[in-house]
Amino acid sequence: MLRRNLAPETLPHHVAMIIDGNRRWAKQLGLETVAHGHRAGAAKMQEFLEWCDDLGIRTVTLYLLSADNLTQRSSEELRDLIVIIADLARDLAGYRDWRVQHVGATAGLPESLRTALHDAEEATKDRSGLHINLAVGYGGRSEIVEAMRTIVRDYEGSNGGTISGLAELLTPDLIGAHLYTGGQPDPDLVIRTSGEQRLSDFMLWQSAHSEFYFVEALGPDLREVDFLRAVRDFSRRQRRYGG
Repeated sequence: MLRRNLAPETLPHHVAMIIDGNRRWAKQLGLETVAHGHRAGAAKMQEFLEWCDDLGIRTVTLYLLSADNLTQRSSEELRDLIVIIADLARDLAGYRDWRVQHVGATAGLPESLRTALHDAEEATKDRSGLHINLAVGYGGRSEIVEAMRTIVRDYEGSNGGTISGLAELLTPDLIGAHLYTGGQPDPDLVIRTSGEQRLSDFMLWQSAHSEFYFVEALGPDLREVDFLRAVRDFSRRQRRYGG
């Protein structure tokens, strides 16, 4: 009934998902390692992408591994996560007509994961189906810094102009075009599981005008009805820009 009552013109074009609560889920169930939670969370994300695709949403960004995670997680948990994310990238590349893109820094990622993400991108680059951004090794602040560095390097290399000249050229559109998601629409809706209500350095620039929806369910427990309620809530909101 929820799905039938959603009007296509009210749907978000781009949904961003912060999958959270995998470790708590594993601990609550008394599982041997938190890797069980991360695997369950990855499986749920493939389900989530199916829900989005079936509803007609065109772009989804999944926050899978932050830049902070690379230094703050235990080495054992990080090793498991790297394998799980690589497996997910390969699975998504072989499913439907989906296009996979890595958004994030490659520095700090092991070669096996860089290869899996690159291969998924290459294998799907000509597809026209659901566009999936995998945010891996991602940090919103560092993304903006890297965008600015690229703009400065390009300006210096092509113009040899002054800093004041560069300052005159800087616009939100120029900076946005140099982000990892350059050329894509910003997320209309950001969803986070597990009841936490924070961005955690995720899409800081792109989410300036996004709507937010927080789900109490832990990542692996997310249900399709939870997702449809989030979309229904989005469709009922009167979006205001700047106020």
